[in-house]
This record gives sequence, C-alpha cells and structure tokens, in this order.
Amino acid sequence: MNNNKKPDKVTIFDVAREAQVSKSTVSLVLTHSDKVSDKSREKVLAAIDKLGYVYNRDAAALRSKRSNLVALVINDLTNPYSAQLAVGLEKHIYALGLVPMLVNTSEDLTRQMQVVNTLKEYNVSAFVMVPAPGTTMEWVNQLIDSGFPVINIMREIPYSNAPCILPDNQKGTHLATLHLLDQGLERLAFLGGTPDISDYHERLGGFRSALALRKMTQPMPEIAAQTNRQGGREAFSTLYAQAPDTQAVVCFSDVIAYGVMEAMREHALVPGKDIKVVGFDDLADSRLMKPALSSVRIDADDIGKRTCQALAEIINKSQPAVRTLVDVSLQLRESSV
Repeated sequence: MNNNKKPDKVTIFDVAREAQVSKSTVSLVLTHSDKVSDKSREKVLAAIDKLGYVYNRDAAALRSKRSNLVALVINDLTNPYSAQLAVGLEKHIYALGLVPMLVNTSEDLTRQMQVVNTLKEYNVSAFVMVPAPGTTMEWVNQLIDSGFPVINIMREIPYSNAPCILPDNQKGTHLATLHLLDQGLERLAFLGGTPDISDYHERLGGFRSALALRKMTQPMPEIAAQTNRQGGREAFSTLYAQAPDTQAVVCFSDVIAYGVMEAMREHALVPGKDIKVVGFDDLADSRLMKPALSSVRIDADDIGKRTCQALAEIINKSQPAVRTLVDVSLQLRESSV
C-alpha cells in the first residue's frame, strides 16, 4: 500500500463549501474587499485556517493583471527624512492589504527609469514615487497611460496626470522667516536645495513671501546646495564670505542645517547666539542637537495616510484629488529663540 500519495490541493471551492458561502465571497475576502460582511469574513478565515488553504497571489495577479505589490520609489534613502517617510508609507500600505516594494533611486533619473521598467514586469498595482530631478510630465503620463497608477509625493511634476501629496512647503518657510523677522532681525539668508526639484522653489517662495509681507526690500542671499551635511557646510562658507553680517538663516532641510551649524563653529561662531538657524523636516535628531534645532515639522505618518487614501480611491476606480497639501508646523527651540 502506498502511503506517500500526495494529498489533493485545497481549492477556493473547498473553502467556500466549508464556510458555507459562495466562491465570490471567498474571493472578496482574499482580496481584502470591504464589500463583504464581518460575519462572512470570519467564516471564510476560519475555513482557511482549518483547511490550510494557501492563496496563490501570483496566479491571481496573472488573471487580474495586477499584483498586491505597491512600488515605493524613494529618491534618497540616505536622507533620514526619506527613511521616516518610507516607514510611514509601509504601515499604511500594509493596512490596505497590499505589500510595499521599496527601491532607492539616489536622485538619479536614469536609475529611476530603469527600476520602474523592472517593476512594471511585476505587475505592481501602483507606483508611489518621490520623483528624481529631471522627471518630466511626459514620462509620468506615459507610465499612467500604460496602465500603472502613479502617485507623486513630496515633489510635484507640474501638469502631470498623477495625483500629488505634498507638505505645505511654502507655509513652512514663510512661518520660519516671520519668526526670525519678528525678532527684529534684518539680515537673513536661505541656504540649501537645488533648483531642479519643486520643493526648493516652494520653500524658497515661502522665504520670499515673508520678506515681502514685512516689506524687506533689500536683497537677501539665496544659496543653493546639495541636500546633505556637506552641502550645508559649503553653503554657509559661501554665505559667510559674501555676507559676514548675516543674523539668521532659513535652511532647506534639517540635514542642511546640521552642516551649517558645523561650519559656523569652524568660523568661531555660536549657532543660535551669533546666527540663528531654522531647519525643515524636524528630524528626531534635531531636538538633540546643541543647541536644539528649530524646524518645520512634516508628519511623515500623515503623508503616508493621505497617500494611501489616494491609493485606495484609485484601486476602487474613483478619482483622488489632483493635489493634496498636508499641513506643517513650526517647532521652536534654542537655535532660533
């Protein structure tokens, strides 16, 4: 007698029979649909546990031409805020019953195009992207037209068909600049960021709008720099050579501000005392700096939540808002008060 006969594979029909529901109800539970009652869901899940049914998601993806994977295409995972953002996104994507696939483009447009082409082969259900510098409206629209939903976050590709989730960058730097001006400071500068990304123009715009509101007509230095500590160091050295009487700086990011504060000390200046500093992002380390860094706070979890709300709308065949602004707040600490 042969006792090595392989048991028959449990099918979706077996689960439906055990749960005493239709095959369609089982399918709805397996695809995390909200169109099934809690009672039916519990019966199906109990039957799955009892029978040991394993859902073949690869086969389902081939049938539906859509997998349960969401591609997270992040611009720079060496940036601490990008890591916070990825964690926030992952949590909310898992809550939708989907699985995030995280890739890093290192701010390289060619790499972005390569990874997107590769991920398309996995039939991902959507792309959530922080676009690399140089990303065009045409490229984004072509990706959407080929059947892949796209949501841009943190950066906007003007006039593209992708919904966009953004922090209110202009409000953040506007508030930071007013905070400095209202202390009677008159010689300010904006440091960091590069003109090939949308958030640079938005944050610089907030700096300028606050100056205009307070009728500050004299030119203020605006120095672009790569968004890392070295960029901050170089930007401050350039600023100090041009305008040594600067009283305060608004930085494109906290990481830029870290480099700025290091460079200040190299010039025998005390951050927060000789020159006040405000950053942007409010990283966890910013409150641990000496002095603690004032910064514009962006809630990464809220960005993730709003992004996944838009993703859920797309999956359910409805149209999310074209542009969603997430509020920001100014966190005041020793570096600027």
